[in-house]
Amino acid sequence: MKEKNVYDRARNVVRELVPVLQVIREHDKSLADQLKRAAQSVVLNIAEGRGNDAGNARARFSTACGSAKEVRAALNVASDWGYIESHMATHLDGKLDEVCAITWCLGRRH
Repeated sequence: MKEKNVYDRARNVVRELVPVLQVIREHDKSLADQLKRAAQSVVLNIAEGRGNDAGNARARFSTACGSAKEVRAALNVASDWGYIESHMATHLDGKLDEVCAITWCLGRRH
């Protein structure tokens, strides 16, 4: 079941973000807060999409992918500003890319 798979993947990303988020917060509270909200949005929208009818599920999975892209952008900005090392952003970028790919497919299926 892809929906369970992507939900678990998104939660794993959130867990991996915890120490990164703490480092970013030391430098830029605003960016850390936005990153946290976007990461939460990924997981919450996937969960909501799993329980909705086709039209609403498509919207929720699309929003989850958009929020994952926002997380990626926030990590890139944090790396560009020198708050985190680029390999941290690159590692999580790959995981977020998988989440986007799966949510995109789920959104098209519903």
